[in-house]
Amino acid sequence: MLAIRLKSTFIILALFASIAVVGQPVSRENFNKGWRFALGDVKQAQEKNFNDSGWRELSLPHDWSIEGSFDVKNPATNQGGALPTGIAWYRKTFIVPASSAGKNILIEFDGVHRDSEVWLNGKSLGKRPNGYISFQYNLNPHLKFGEANVIAVRVNNSEQPASRWYSGSGIYRNVWLETKDVIAVAHWGTFITTPKISAESATVSIKTTVSNFKSPGATADIRTIIYDPKGKVVGSVDSKNTSLGGTNTEISQELQISNPQLWDVENPHLYKAITTIFSDDKVIDTYQTTFGIRYFKFESATGFYLNGKPLKLLGVNNHHDLGALGAAFNVRAAERQLEMLKAMGCNALRTAHNPPAPELLDLCDKMGFLVMDEAFDMWKKKKNAKDYHLDFAEWSQRDIEDMVKRDRNHPSIILWSIGNEIREQFDSTGIAIAKDLVGYVKRLDPTRPVTSALTETIPEKNMIYQSGALDVLSFNYKHADYADLPNRFPGQKFISGETASALQTRGHYEMPSDSMRIWPKDGKTKFTEGNADFTASAYDNSYAYWGSPHETVWNVVKKLPHMAGLFVWSGFDYLGEPHPYPYPARSSYYGIIDLAGFPKDVYYMYQSEWTDKPGLHIFPHWNWEAGKTVDVWAYYNNADEVELFLNGKSLGVKRKEGDQIHIMWRIPFQPGTLKAVSRKDGKIVLSREIKTAGKPARIELTADRKKIRSDGEDLSFVSVRVLDKDGNLVPNANNLIKFNIKGDGFIAGVDNGYQASMESFKAPYRMAYNGKCLAIIQSKEKSGKIRLQATSEGLRPMSITIKTK
Repeated sequence: MLAIRLKSTFIILALFASIAVVGQPVSRENFNKGWRFALGDVKQAQEKNFNDSGWRELSLPHDWSIEGSFDVKNPATNQGGALPTGIAWYRKTFIVPASSAGKNILIEFDGVHRDSEVWLNGKSLGKRPNGYISFQYNLNPHLKFGEANVIAVRVNNSEQPASRWYSGSGIYRNVWLETKDVIAVAHWGTFITTPKISAESATVSIKTTVSNFKSPGATADIRTIIYDPKGKVVGSVDSKNTSLGGTNTEISQELQISNPQLWDVENPHLYKAITTIFSDDKVIDTYQTTFGIRYFKFESATGFYLNGKPLKLLGVNNHHDLGALGAAFNVRAAERQLEMLKAMGCNALRTAHNPPAPELLDLCDKMGFLVMDEAFDMWKKKKNAKDYHLDFAEWSQRDIEDMVKRDRNHPSIILWSIGNEIREQFDSTGIAIAKDLVGYVKRLDPTRPVTSALTETIPEKNMIYQSGALDVLSFNYKHADYADLPNRFPGQKFISGETASALQTRGHYEMPSDSMRIWPKDGKTKFTEGNADFTASAYDNSYAYWGSPHETVWNVVKKLPHMAGLFVWSGFDYLGEPHPYPYPARSSYYGIIDLAGFPKDVYYMYQSEWTDKPGLHIFPHWNWEAGKTVDVWAYYNNADEVELFLNGKSLGVKRKEGDQIHIMWRIPFQPGTLKAVSRKDGKIVLSREIKTAGKPARIELTADRKKIRSDGEDLSFVSVRVLDKDGNLVPNANNLIKFNIKGDGFIAGVDNGYQASMESFKAPYRMAYNGKCLAIIQSKEKSGKIRLQATSEGLRPMSITIKTK
């Protein structure tokens, strides 16, 4: 930061605490701190001299909806998470130093949900209705250098219902302030491709758009240096005395890299390109682009290939919320989700159904995930009364072009999706719209295929397919039709965009003899609050009327070579869309992992199928009524058989046969110890035990990370388990856990994974659900220690210490 000497001591004293001093000769600075927030539509709040001293101070990203209370009357309905929406304002006072005069000062928002309008010093900079796209404004026309400036943002998320899931409300992604020279790399101004790759060399093609606000006849030198994954310079290219004739000039450069390290899902090697612009031998701009060297293709008969090798896409769909954190993006929270998916064997992600935070794509690049980047959930035909269809005609071209320009350098992205289950699929208007959207994408990125998530598997009825614009056909559900797709759509390439939509509640089990509540196949009969218990069995036997059991659809996809892979609906439970349950259900039941981040049993099914790591998982718990007949399931891999024991007595050996993915024993309950042993070639591979638990006696705390950064953003996820006196998880425990925190952190959220819990995500307490709950600890900007204590009446408490540095 540059210190600014103001003429008036009074102004310094009055504004010191709230004014950010920003701006370097050339810089990109995080602009998240020092905002003020007011919930409600405040008159004249855009004006520079408006008194916001009584407003709440906060740092971004921020989601005001997640801070609210669940209520059946909230207009978003339980399909939108049953949390409040509305209108709110954000303001920030800042100074750009006088020394930056003559530079371009720009503000970039990674995402504001939704219908945002931005003002600088009372002058409107523009509006953006799409709540998921990133956008930028030039501040110069209304900026006062060396003086206090006020940026004001009005966010209108009051028109509801507007989404088919939880959207969140506010400036929920990062904000950046850039100081650029009048000649500089344009916004999202580089595009790097690798058109020729061999083991010996790779051709790197760099197209750089340079903005020129100096003069039509200006010239500049452009140099690009390539760094390998270890930071070693491996190539450079210069464009000397380049004429910059207009506002934007595209410069093409090309170079060769020897012995390239290819990016793939196991070894996601990343290169960096540093583009420097010189004027009169003086550096006036630098711009960094991360990219990967890889090649891929889809084949109609044999699926997907990465770097010449066949690879099944083992993917999941994820909405953008982060559970108890809501829509407010946090890198560590997203990283934790990806770590869990990676451990399950997942190698692909679909950003359902909108552009994600850019940092999520950074993580996918670093961690080795292949991505279907999706633009829209609807076009002109509505799915809700107040959704994006109202803005599509005016904004869709700009929105999809901005998505592609922002994201096209990510090696993780292998598919662009122009929409999800679009209703124009059944309307001839879908032909022209599909052609237009694909055209917008291809003009900016001709290197990647384009798809759209379809539901109609009869070619004559599918107007988006009839457009002939799609490179890959992505079908949601309809797994019974997959085998016949090559006959119906000759020469086409295929992937499954959504599968399953299976309903599960973590730790809840219903036996076949019980009264099963499965969503009626007619799709019309609905549960009411009086006849729903808001839980779904963790066995793989309950699913939406359009869906199917996890095992059923995976058995189909894995056998069909023309199916490039699948994206399961969904990786994690998410806020909103709790079909088929009414309020108070307020989050989905479809996740492989629950909202708190605790794996459901089906997680281990995918792990046994998608990884080679030896695994053995048995369920359910072993606390039942005397004489109850219980189905015991086991998922396993890297073994020939599993033997089950109850209190030391063998209940028999089971082996998977035919299409079996799990094995099962049906046995009468007896208290004691259930033990499973897997063997390969007669040798023990793994063993697992589940014991009958006694009464709740103590609390156990386990942090996923006991050392975190003191940056005010890093997180530690602390799992809470309720145990009996012998250390066994009590599977039906619902004790109220109270949290007390001291030191250099705070509780950012709490959860227990139950889809109908009405407790606040921001409270310092949480009821355990089926023996578990979660506390999310966030650091402050100070090195030190955080001490979290968990207590509950009648239980032995526990505390845990997390270090910050």
